[in-house]
Amino acid sequence: MAQNQLKKLLGVGFGVAVTIGGTIGTGILRKPGPIAQDIGNPTLIIAVWLIVGVYALAGSLSVMELGTMLPKAGGWYVYARRAFGNYAGFIIGISSWLGSVSAMAFGAAVMSEYTALLFPSTADYQKVVAIGILVAFVAFHSIGVQLASRAQEVMSVLKGVGLLLFVVVCFVVTPDQPVAVSATNIRPLAEGGVWIGILAALQSIFYTYDGWHTAAYFTEEDVDPSRNLPRSMMSGVLLIIGIYILVNLALLYVLPVETLAGSKLPAADAVQVLFGPGSAQVVTFLLMISIMGIINAQIMFNPRVIFAMGRDGLFFRFVTHVNSGGTPTYATILTAGASTLMILTNTYSKLSDIATFFFVLCYASAFGALIQLRKTEPELARPVRAWGYPFTTWTLLIASLAFLVGVVIGDFSSSLYAVAFIAVSYPIYQLIKQ
Repeated sequence: MAQNQLKKLLGVGFGVAVTIGGTIGTGILRKPGPIAQDIGNPTLIIAVWLIVGVYALAGSLSVMELGTMLPKAGGWYVYARRAFGNYAGFIIGISSWLGSVSAMAFGAAVMSEYTALLFPSTADYQKVVAIGILVAFVAFHSIGVQLASRAQEVMSVLKGVGLLLFVVVCFVVTPDQPVAVSATNIRPLAEGGVWIGILAALQSIFYTYDGWHTAAYFTEEDVDPSRNLPRSMMSGVLLIIGIYILVNLALLYVLPVETLAGSKLPAADAVQVLFGPGSAQVVTFLLMISIMGIINAQIMFNPRVIFAMGRDGLFFRFVTHVNSGGTPTYATILTAGASTLMILTNTYSKLSDIATFFFVLCYASAFGALIQLRKTEPELARPVRAWGYPFTTWTLLIASLAFLVGVVIGDFSSSLYAVAFIAVSYPIYQLIKQ
């Protein structure tokens, strides 16, 4: 029998798994090349990965207060609405949802590309494969939250173990021949100074860390959010930081920084250096597991945003339907449908660029919400309090706003689209709200 209420079925294991699964995608295996090109110095490369990791860790310490104080599905939307009202909640909710919809479409499209590498006969049907992947996930999730959460745990373990094995192999196996050094120009040393390179690298790394907050979307379904959310977020974020640093150290150990800077898929290049041509298929398989894990997480947390909005009368009511397995069925179908539309119209890549603006806007709104709620609702029960408040939260808010400015400067045309959406959002809000 269907009902409009989510089920309390989740615990710490799922929280850690969905943090890892919702964060670690293809970025860690693809981005080190462009980042090396932007910076060109191994110490600085590790430093920028650590800086964003510390941001995510400090951010999780603030979000833990919000998540345990307001244990409701919807993440950023819930906090913005409570602190700043319905319209602000609507903007943040839709921004969060659209950003993740485009990221999910991008993930399915990339997975279809990797499928074509492993199975060349599918090369002419990549859109069909990408849409088929989304349909399969919707069907799987319709069975229920318990099965979907177990799958997330399994995929996150496989992903983590696969990446750690990659690290071990890089440090243990000796290549038969020395690695040739590519004559790649490392940009900032030749142009405009290292700070421009660091800013570009930070934007890339920011995107690879997005997802550190994923466990907060599931507090309504957690059997004990006050106890479990802090453990899930801290453990998950620390594991992610550790994996990202180790993978970068491994790549820098195998590939000279000049060679790394010219690599589009450095993990595959490193494996080929160690084991010869053909071995890169192992990395392709690992990439596919990573993408499956992130799509599984996205198709779990993103529908809960519009589910929460629908429940509050800020989205269509039909998305509040929950099946007997605890899945918000229609919200899931609508989310996957929106990603499918992006795949069919080839708009997901452009929207993924715009998504960076939305993601950082959501971060800033959460830190702003924490500051606002400390003032307006000091009596609210706070099982967990943000460490170092107000210094840490204000620092995170200022850093997020500064980074938002950096995103606008770095990709002005994409940011204009995002700002235009916010400008036209009020009439849409008036039309949809009930």
